[in-house]
Amino acid sequence: MISNQILQSTIDGLKGITRTDFCVCDAEGVTLAGTSPSMSSYGEDVISFVNSPAESQVVGGCQFFKVMDENQLEYVLLVRGGGDDTFMIGKMVVFQIQNLLVAYKERFDKENFIKNLLLDNLLLVDIYNRSKKLHIETNVRRVVFVIETAQENDSASMEIVKNLFAGKNGDFITAVDENNIILVKEVGENEDYDDMNRVARTILDMLNSEAMARVHIAYGTIINEIRDVSRSYKEAKMALDVGKIFYSDQHVVAYSNLGIGRLIYQLPLHLCRMFIREIFNGKSPEDLDDETLTTINKFFDNNLNVSETSRQLYIHRNTLVYRLDKLQKSTGLDLRTFDDAITFKIALMVVKYMSYIEKMDH
Repeated sequence: MISNQILQSTIDGLKGITRTDFCVCDAEGVTLAGTSPSMSSYGEDVISFVNSPAESQVVGGCQFFKVMDENQLEYVLLVRGGGDDTFMIGKMVVFQIQNLLVAYKERFDKENFIKNLLLDNLLLVDIYNRSKKLHIETNVRRVVFVIETAQENDSASMEIVKNLFAGKNGDFITAVDENNIILVKEVGENEDYDDMNRVARTILDMLNSEAMARVHIAYGTIINEIRDVSRSYKEAKMALDVGKIFYSDQHVVAYSNLGIGRLIYQLPLHLCRMFIREIFNGKSPEDLDDETLTTINKFFDNNLNVSETSRQLYIHRNTLVYRLDKLQKSTGLDLRTFDDAITFKIALMVVKYMSYIEKMDH
């Protein structure tokens, strides 16, 4: 069904062209849109007209028309006047509204198709058959963005994203749950992941400024076939989760840049626990005090450089060496060596992942 706002805009425009008043009612005689308040008093006449076999008739100085969609009555159009010119104008308006119905139905069908495509609910043959029917290109480069806002069913953010990509027929904006907005974006032949990152930043900046929304955006890999849209969507969903666990300070995350976080995210929880037990002999990096953790993270940030780390922590070099020696005694890992440093770094990431999963389970 067309929105009342669109109906009102349409008949306002047509009145400006024809200098004729119009009113659109539903089958119960309720006025949905009109250009003259006096035309809203025909409720009973509309119901009588709906129940009659006539497609059009003149009642009380107005021409009545039935607006059908595939033999189903959708609206009743009232046109002020009763002559041949009024009849012709009415027929033209009926034609216009019927075309709007077709366009909106096709848009609805496309949105349903995209949703089912994202959720992998379609057989391969159905994907290509429905794409052809809906005039959607199948061999086009695309990528899926998942846009998460803090507010559920965020209609304001949805409208901003739709307006941002309005007029781009190859792009589709939809939602498959209450938390995320999905953008299936067509990608040009010369566009790459740097361009996709710029698109994500544009969306982020727009939502931050216009909707004052706290936003996280993730996107999958660029695919070449419409059948792979669901894969790009799953990648974007994974990137969103991995980003929350390991890169919480980043608001835009690409699946192609997840690094070791992607591997850890796919590990079974029992293997993670086994790894932590083996490395720390039943202890956990979570048992370390804040000062030690801050020292470790700063040491990693400075590529295991003792001098630079001590400078940024405002401590003497010997103090840092003492802390590292103390950590080595308690864990058996010397962070000044590459192998032990990478083992500890992975362990910290594994603990983050375990904490996230346990929190989600509760």
